[in-house]
Amino acid sequence: MRLFKWRDYASLTQLVEGCQREERRAQNVFYDRYKNSLKGVCLRYAKTEAEADDILQEAFIKIFKNIQQIKQPESVDSWVKSVVIRTAINYYHSTTKKELLHSSIESSEGAMDVSNSFRIIEQLDTDFLLSVISSLPDGYRAVVNLHLIDGYTHAEIAQMLSVAEGTSKSQLQRGRTLLIKKLQELGVESYEVTGRRS
Repeated sequence: MRLFKWRDYASLTQLVEGCQREERRAQNVFYDRYKNSLKGVCLRYAKTEAEADDILQEAFIKIFKNIQQIKQPESVDSWVKSVVIRTAINYYHSTTKKELLHSSIESSEGAMDVSNSFRIIEQLDTDFLLSVISSLPDGYRAVVNLHLIDGYTHAEIAQMLSVAEGTSKSQLQRGRTLLIKKLQELGVESYEVTGRRS
């Protein structure tokens, strides 16, 4: 067994080209390079770790099947993340999309105002925030992740989820409201409190 597999590939370009030639060693190195960061992306969209593992496995199948599409190997990082997010969304479509349209939220009395909620969310420790986001219902979790974490626009989200743009906006609003309510239940209500969690 070779301990330094990466040395067989002096650059990311060579690694991608090795995967395009379907070299098993290149695929193993590629998998090792991306598995942890991509698993984190999968966990943000999945309800359970088992679902995240399923999404990750399906994503790598798609990655290796379609890696020929990469014409500029230096852009592979964003392409790989995009494949994983789209795989997660497809998984969501096949298992939980109905919740997006049928979820309801209790009215949130005493909720923080929206502008203050963004400042508070920005101050939170990323791992803490992601753990609270992961507790949201599927539809809200998907839109909150796509918009707040991954930076997609409502038009892009609507296309990915096959919903109207207005649905994306309302799901984000409801998801954000529920997120703020969950943060309040955990004692996060002001900048001073969140400053200590960072």
